Amino acid sequence: MATVTLTKDNFEEVVNSDGMVLVDFWAAWCGPCRMFAPVFEGAADRHDDIVFGKVDTEDQTELAQAFGIQSIPTLMAVRDGVVLYAQPGALPEQSLEELIGKLREVDMDQVRAEIAKQQQAE
Repeated sequence: MATVTLTKDNFEEVVNSDGMVLVDFWAAWCGPCRMFAPVFEGAADRHDDIVFGKVDTEDQTELAQAFGIQSIPTLMAVRDGVVLYAQPGALPEQSLEELIGKLREVDMDQVRAEIAKQQQAE
């Protein structure tokens, strides 16, 4: 599946949908971003059940600021509308594949129960 360009207009709709979404925060001038791009694109081709989105931090500064992006590339993983991972740095292909495997294994019922418990405690 091809990557999706994410903007302030479609970000919430895409990221809050059911399933997994991987978001690459990047910029054209960023060398590590350019090195990570083919790894991200390759994973998008291999995992057609996952949405792979890209946020150009130069064009979408509001989104970058909203998520506190201070270093790029930053990869964010969202599953069923819950952010499970957000880390700066370009991952090698094997590390990205391992991360995807771990994200698939997450028990989302348990995550939602933990979130509900935390919200009740507030």
